[in-house]
Amino acid sequence: MLLTLRAPGDSGNSIARTGFSRYIVDRYTGIARGIPLLHWDESTIFDDRRHVSAPWQVSRDSLPKASRLLIERAHEEMLAGNLDDRRLQEVRPLVRESWERSWRGRVGPEGVPPLDLLSDELDEYRRAHPLASAMDMIRALLLPDTDEDSGVIIAVGDKAGRLLWIEGDRQLRSLTDDMGFVAGANWSEDAVGTSAPGTALALDHSVQIRGAEHYNRLVHPWSCTAAPVHDPETRRVLGVIDITGGPEVVTTQARLLVDATARAVESELMVTRLRERNEAPRPRLTPTKARPLKTARATLHVLGRDRARLETESAHDESMIELSARHAAILLMLAVHRQGLSAERLCELVYGPGVSPDTLRPEMVRLRKVLERTAPDLVPESRPYRLPVALETDAHDVLSLLDRGAHRVALTAYRGPVLPESTSPGVEEFRESVRAALREVMLSEASLDVLLAYAEIPEGQGDAEALRLALEMLPARSPKRAALVARIERLDRS
Repeated sequence: MLLTLRAPGDSGNSIARTGFSRYIVDRYTGIARGIPLLHWDESTIFDDRRHVSAPWQVSRDSLPKASRLLIERAHEEMLAGNLDDRRLQEVRPLVRESWERSWRGRVGPEGVPPLDLLSDELDEYRRAHPLASAMDMIRALLLPDTDEDSGVIIAVGDKAGRLLWIEGDRQLRSLTDDMGFVAGANWSEDAVGTSAPGTALALDHSVQIRGAEHYNRLVHPWSCTAAPVHDPETRRVLGVIDITGGPEVVTTQARLLVDATARAVESELMVTRLRERNEAPRPRLTPTKARPLKTARATLHVLGRDRARLETESAHDESMIELSARHAAILLMLAVHRQGLSAERLCELVYGPGVSPDTLRPEMVRLRKVLERTAPDLVPESRPYRLPVALETDAHDVLSLLDRGAHRVALTAYRGPVLPESTSPGVEEFRESVRAALREVMLSEASLDVLLAYAEIPEGQGDAEALRLALEMLPARSPKRAALVARIERLDRS
């Protein structure tokens, strides 16, 4: 039997899902009872083979009031910094405010997102993620049996906006790959600006973004709806569920469907936990010291930051702390020199020549105490000083992307110099090596579009050689030539 599910008061458009209605009935009247998102009565569920619609059907009521052309022009005014332009008032407030956050955060309007997770680490991270056990449910609710020609793409990401699973229509996926909508890519607002996954996480509620409402021009052909998924007990965000496609994915019904899926996943997580607790043997009453969870992944963010951020992830927990300038320098040096460093050499890299290692030892004691609370697996070993597990850095990610030829993604991932305020000799040397590697690739291998994007970041704005190379590569009648000539002349005069 085919069940058609309609929202109360919806007499026209419906979402017909084989199995979805049955699931909602079973789960929301049993396990998930009490979640107020959807209230179905018997009159909303019926057997009607004559009025079966496509799984994703366009609703005229859901289309934006402002025309696409008006939204595109408002977007250009926002990028130009004309925040008072009257056309911006025609854009939905949710979108306009997200644009402004993206603009103030210097998010690029055309670049592809950074690839935060590569293949091996992506597989390992996915296996440990809380939403891994819910993927079968998400597929059952959002994709038909023949998902390869479903007409939509579903994506599931973590709380940081990194896409972990992307499934659905094979042809659409081949097209969205070009804009960086791939597993491992960061689709947070900080990385790509306004998009359903990133903005839903930023606002902590479901969001629909239509075509030109996206901040990134590469995403303008697409529409999407996304909803965050929360831990059923702590209510902290675990991740996000997104559907991407044409206008059919931004209907009112589509939003209800994605919201319902997110709530169903939360309910299933809770049921699984209760079952595991019920089946687990009773612990002994003798007091024991809890063993810290093994760190699955640790990343040190140092690009464009005066205070480094250390992010650690275990099978059931994630943490993030900001480090002092000295602790950041020590960890970065140990991440760069993975083979280990003597006390004398580490002291020289952190403090400079002529400083006694006795100056380093008390700082190492303080650093160990910090790491014992948040990432015990990262507590440095001594003789030589080295990290027992690998510590990734966002700077190394950029270097890896450059080596792989992913120039546009690398440039997007480059958020600025390595610990720009640090005066540690080792940090200064590493900072310069990253900057030089980026510049060398931009001048020798990058495409014209990427080179022009490089010329807009602080490292490239005053690089006369890069500007002259871009001028040579531009077509003779390109309107961009005049601005480049003016910039080169200003640099020559100064």
